[in-house]
Amino acid sequence: MEASLDDTTYAEIKRLCELGDGSAEGNDYVKALEHYWAAWDLLPEPKTSWEAATWILAAIGDANFASGDYEAGRDNLSHAMHCPDAIGNPFLHLRLGQCQLELGNHDRAADELMRAYMGAGPDIFNDQHPKYIAFLKTRAKDIESPTAAKKPWQFWK
Repeated sequence: MEASLDDTTYAEIKRLCELGDGSAEGNDYVKALEHYWAAWDLLPEPKTSWEAATWILAAIGDANFASGDYEAGRDNLSHAMHCPDAIGNPFLHLRLGQCQLELGNHDRAADELMRAYMGAGPDIFNDQHPKYIAFLKTRAKDIESPTAAKKPWQFWK
C-alpha cells in the first residue's frame, strides 16, 4: 500500500508548483525554480518514493531545459527517473533526451528520444525544435515526422 501525503502538505506542494508554473509561463525560470525547489523540500524522506516527486522534478527539469541549463536539466531529469511512474513517461524521456543532445551525449540522447518517440509517437515532437526529430532520424529507420510540425515563420506571406 502506497502512503499518501497529508492534505496540508499536498495542498502546499500543489500551490508552490502552480506558482512555479506561472513563473515558467512568464519565462521567469529563476523564480519558477525557487517555487519548485520549495515544493521539493516539503516532501518527506525518502523523497523519490512519492508520486509528487516525479512531477516536481519534471517541472524542475523542464525549467532547466527552457532556461538553457542543460546540465542541471539532465541531472534533475535523471533523478526523476528514480521516482514513481517516471520510466516510460514520454515527456520525461523527451526532455532528458533533449538535454543529453544539447550536451553532446549523442548515444544517451538517441536512447531517451527514442523512448519518447516509442511512448507517444512522433507528435510528442510537435512544438519542439525540428533538430530533435531530425537527430533521431539519423539514429533509427522509419522515424515519422510529427503531423503538425512547427513551420518557420515566413515573412513574405
